[in-house]
Amino acid sequence: MPSKLKSVYVCRECGFESSKWLGKCSGCGAWNSMDEEIVAPKNASSSSLNKTTAFAKPLNEINISEEERFVTEIAELDRVLGGGIVKGSVVLLSGDPGIGKSTILLQVCNSLQKDLKILYVSGEESASQIKLRASRLGVNSNNVSIMTETDTEAVCEYITSTKPDLVMIDSIQTMSLSGLSSSAGSIVQVRESTNLLMRTGKTLGTPIFIVGHVNKGGDIAGPKVMEHIVDTVLYFEGERNQSYRILRSIKNRFGSTNEIGVFEMTDIGLKEVENPSAMLLSGRMTDVSGGCITCVIEGTRPILAEVQGLVTPSGFGNARRTATGFDYNRLNLLVAVLEKRLKLNFSNFDTYVNIVGGMKLDEPAADLAVAMALVSGYRDIPLDENLIAFGEIGLSGEIRSVSRVQSRINEAARLGFTKCILPVSSIKQVSACPKSLELIGVRSLKEAISIIR
Repeated sequence: MPSKLKSVYVCRECGFESSKWLGKCSGCGAWNSMDEEIVAPKNASSSSLNKTTAFAKPLNEINISEEERFVTEIAELDRVLGGGIVKGSVVLLSGDPGIGKSTILLQVCNSLQKDLKILYVSGEESASQIKLRASRLGVNSNNVSIMTETDTEAVCEYITSTKPDLVMIDSIQTMSLSGLSSSAGSIVQVRESTNLLMRTGKTLGTPIFIVGHVNKGGDIAGPKVMEHIVDTVLYFEGERNQSYRILRSIKNRFGSTNEIGVFEMTDIGLKEVENPSAMLLSGRMTDVSGGCITCVIEGTRPILAEVQGLVTPSGFGNARRTATGFDYNRLNLLVAVLEKRLKLNFSNFDTYVNIVGGMKLDEPAADLAVAMALVSGYRDIPLDENLIAFGEIGLSGEIRSVSRVQSRINEAARLGFTKCILPVSSIKQVSACPKSLELIGVRSLKEAISIIR
């Protein structure tokens, strides 16, 4: 007599399981997110005699060798990956619809099609649709095979039999396992499909790119556990109505998670931006108040970004504060320091901060530039167009030191800036100051603001 099927309720947001339906998930607090899933019964004939014997290897007997990488010749992508695609790694590529995920995968095919055998699996587009886009991007080789399949087991069997050098799955939300009763895109299907692909890739030493869609909250659709299964998680950031895209790594077992890649979307695909600082500063106006340039460190490269601050009288009782590309709570903290230490009345003014070009500044070194932009907008006095500022601001108004000062001032001098406001404690980190750049060390926010006249 067959065993009775057992059903559990799984949260589509966090993966929390419950034996009964809940209106509110006990794991993440989401409402109406519990979906019923059927759990297949265990095979009653299995016994301990059929189990494989586990073994462990002494640490001293494990050989460490340099991981083999496939260099894509797309410098911005290679930088984010840590030097190339590691053999046997699983990379999750996520981003908003239309941001360029499928485009960059085909460009990787274009770069590696001469030397590697590539399998591109699509569950969303037909082979002819992919062929049209591939022809536009210059992908035309017998080494690139297109498969339009949504059965994960069939895909893994084909990978095992043909042994391609690189596999791309577009997208994981369309893949499913026939042994599970839930529909494609559900939490169980996405998790188990990713697990099966990961085991296949690790066994054969084949790197696998997996495309994952994002939901309204900006998280990867489906279970968050996908990020724990894969080796590398990449996010494509940017607005669809803007041409610039930022590729950011939030997890990388084979490299740094601080690197970013900057691309520009063109008619022939994604084009690398070799000088992001010049791109972010292009088109800025120099004769208006509320603008200040800062330098942040993204991985190993210094990047100059423009901070815009707008301060205008509030038409209502409560002042409004908005931040784009800058932490909102950090903005409230800086405004409070300006009110307390400099006696500036921001409570009756709406305050807006914007980072030009879609950049997101999460480094404390941008504090000083944000504060100077706000004071410039408050007093309606433009700053010197050749001025750059960076430094962390404490609650008592002190300017604290930052790291990689030499790289920051070299980048500022390279782009033609002549004045640099920085923490006085950071000047000792400068071994060779460019002759064209004047360093102005400040100890407090009051000293820095005194430059604005």
